[in-house]
Amino acid sequence: SRGGRQLRVRLSNTYGDQPLRISAASVAAGAGQQPLALSFEGRAQTVIAPGTERLSDPLALPTADLQAVQVSVYLSERTPLRTFHWEGRQTASFADDDQTLAPALTATSTTTARLFVSGIDVQAPAGARSVAVIGDSITDGATASLDRDQRWTDHLAARLAPQGVAVVNAGISGGRLLRDGMGEAGLSRFQRDVLDQPGVASVIVLLGTNDIGWPGTAFARTEAAPTLAELQAGYRALVDRAHARGVRIVGATLPPFAGALPGTPLDDYYQPEKDALRRQLNAWLRQDRPFDAVIDLDAALRDPADPARMAAAFDSGDHLHPGDAGNRAMADAVDLQTLLLGQVPVTTP
Repeated sequence: SRGGRQLRVRLSNTYGDQPLRISAASVAAGAGQQPLALSFEGRAQTVIAPGTERLSDPLALPTADLQAVQVSVYLSERTPLRTFHWEGRQTASFADDDQTLAPALTATSTTTARLFVSGIDVQAPAGARSVAVIGDSITDGATASLDRDQRWTDHLAARLAPQGVAVVNAGISGGRLLRDGMGEAGLSRFQRDVLDQPGVASVIVLLGTNDIGWPGTAFARTEAAPTLAELQAGYRALVDRAHARGVRIVGATLPPFAGALPGTPLDDYYQPEKDALRRQLNAWLRQDRPFDAVIDLDAALRDPADPARMAAAFDSGDHLHPGDAGNRAMADAVDLQTLLLGQVPVTTP
């Protein structure tokens, strides 16, 4: 989301059970542009051990704020796919042979998942800051328009770029706060996906909807629903860890989801007792203020005539995820001054 004079591409084998052999990689300043070869400790090839990541050497490729870049990776060996982000909301192409230096790929198929690439680091001035947003499919942008950067974090990045602040989207569709599911639990991945991000000064937490909605569905048929106390304890644990690093942490209320996912195997995702728990949790967030600040996304998205439902203008149609207009409304609900206040004092046990 921030531009710079140089960049480095981060490739991941976090979930691999064997070495990941990268035969060549490149990056271009947008589709159709001439790619530049990436190197790793001066070599075109690299091997990434299981459970690790590899950062490329710095590449002198100037980029502007919010500019798209195109990364290509060539695997000369048959490679099991273990590490990927399945809800990338961006079309990627598969192609035969090494086309890393081709301006346009001769594609054989496409996917909207993001494979191997876990991040791009851009050289920034001293003191540059970033905001990390940890969340589930709502943050991941599950129903945002494909290839159009319409996630709510994209709109937030556009608001923050003029102030020199980057945004890290750490949303995982199906993600939960307390338990693993489709991806690791928020409590487990908070260190890697938030606190270890370059320049992180603030974090926004939008997690808990799947903790409430999954139990009793096909995803977790026999799993007990979390208690309010368990969710509160999970939030407090994130606050303590952020404050221990001097990072400001902002919580978001959970948006309404009555009638969620109709006509799907998860059409029992919503139940009145689940909504009661969501409302209790939101009331606690507003009144007890365990976070440094609260973004009231529930108030921003709900239907005033039926507060258990998302307003039709903001609804993607599945009654759980916001559409493009809803994503913009979420970003507009963020008070940038509150978000960007100075770092909190570091606390110790």
